[in-house]
Amino acid sequence: MTKNRSQKLLIIGTVWPEPNSSAAGWRMLNLISIFKNLDFEIIFACSASESTFSFPLENLNIKKQLIQLNNDHFNDFVKEINPSVVLFDRFMIEEQYGWRVAEHCPNALRIIDTEDLHCLRAARQLAFKEKREFTFKDLNSEIAKREIASILRSDCSLIISEFEMEILKNHFKIDESLLYYLPFMFPAISVNETTKLKTFEERKHLVFIGNFYHEPNWDAVLYLKKEIWPKLSKLLPNTNLQIFGAYSSPKVLQLNNPKERFFCLGRAENAQEIISNAKILIAPLRFGAGLKGKLAEAMLYGTPSITTSIGSEGMNGNYPWNGGISDDYHELINAAYTLYTNEEKWKKAQQNGFEIINNRFNIDTLIPSFNSFLSEIIKNKVIRRESNFIGQLLMHHTLASTKYLSKWIMEKNKS
Repeated sequence: MTKNRSQKLLIIGTVWPEPNSSAAGWRMLNLISIFKNLDFEIIFACSASESTFSFPLENLNIKKQLIQLNNDHFNDFVKEINPSVVLFDRFMIEEQYGWRVAEHCPNALRIIDTEDLHCLRAARQLAFKEKREFTFKDLNSEIAKREIASILRSDCSLIISEFEMEILKNHFKIDESLLYYLPFMFPAISVNETTKLKTFEERKHLVFIGNFYHEPNWDAVLYLKKEIWPKLSKLLPNTNLQIFGAYSSPKVLQLNNPKERFFCLGRAENAQEIISNAKILIAPLRFGAGLKGKLAEAMLYGTPSITTSIGSEGMNGNYPWNGGISDDYHELINAAYTLYTNEEKWKKAQQNGFEIINNRFNIDTLIPSFNSFLSEIIKNKVIRRESNFIGQLLMHHTLASTKYLSKWIMEKNKS
C-alpha cells in the first residue's frame, strides 16, 4: 500500500493497550505498528480509564482521546478528525460507536479487530459449566446475533484464528470478502537467536502465565491445583509449579502453597525472562477461543508447552506441536513428565515451536499481504458496500434503534 500521510486511523479501544498484561495488548500494538509503517496519523480513543500498566502511546507519537459512552460529543470529535479508517477493538465497540461513525463519517472504512469470537468463547464456557460437550448449536446465542450483525455491518473484520474463519464462513455463512485472517505476527527466529536461549539443563520448573480477568485462565489454574499438580508433583519431587498473571485476585493468590511447591506469584514483571527460564509452560485450558498468547510466547522463547485441544486451536496447522496436546488430564501429566525428563524429546518440541512461528506467524509474510488487502478495500470501498445488502440492512436498523436507545440513555443520564 502506498504511504500517504493525509490518511488518518482512529482506533476505538475497549481498554488502553497493556502489552505486558495480555495478548490483546500486544496484538493492538502489532496493528498500530502496521498502520504507522504505512504513515497513517493515528488517534487512539477509549472510554476506560488508563492504568499504571497502560502502554505510553504518546511515545509512538499517537494522539490519545478520552471519550464517553452514549454522548453526542463523540459525533463532533469524529467529524473533526475525519478519519480514513476506523478500527473498532472488538464487536462491542462497533455496537457503541459504529453507527455514529457511519452517520458522521460515512466515507471512513470501518474495520473490527475481533480478537476472538466472543460467541464461541461464551458458548464453550456455558457448555463446560453445564458439564456437557460443546456443539455448534450452542453458537446460535444472543451474543452471536449481536456479534455476527456487527461483522456484517462492517467493511471488514480481522479474524485471528483459522478455526474461527471456518465457523464464520461455514456455520454463519458470512461472505469471505468481509473477513481477513490476520493471526499473531512475529519476526522469524534465526538459528543464531536459538543458540542464545537457555539449554535443557539450565532450565527448571513449570510455569503458567495469564491474565486473570480472563475466566479460562482462572479455571486452568484451578484444574492445575486440584487435578494435575497433586499427581505430577509426585513424579517431579524437585520441581515447582509457578503461576503468574496480571490482575491476580485474592482468590488466585490464596492458592499459593509452598509446601505443595505450588506458587502463585502475581503479575509477571518480565514474561520473557520467566518463560525463558522455565523448562515447560503448562496451560490446560478447558474453554476459550482465539489464539493463546502464552503458548506463542513459549514458542518464541524456546519453551515447550503442554496444553489442550482448545489451547492449541488455530496455532500449529499441519505442523507438530511444540510439546503435548491432550484433553485427558492423565495424558497431560504423562506428557509433562516425559517432556521434563527427556532431553531429546524436549529439544525436538522446542524446534517444533520455532517452525510454527517461522511458518505460520512470520511478520515478513503476513504484513505485505495485509497491506495489499487494505489498499484494495480502501480503493473499492463503495463497490464492496453496494454488494453487501445485508450489511446495509443491518446498519439501517441499527441507526433506527441503537441511535434512539443511546439518545434515551443520554436523556436519562441528565435527570
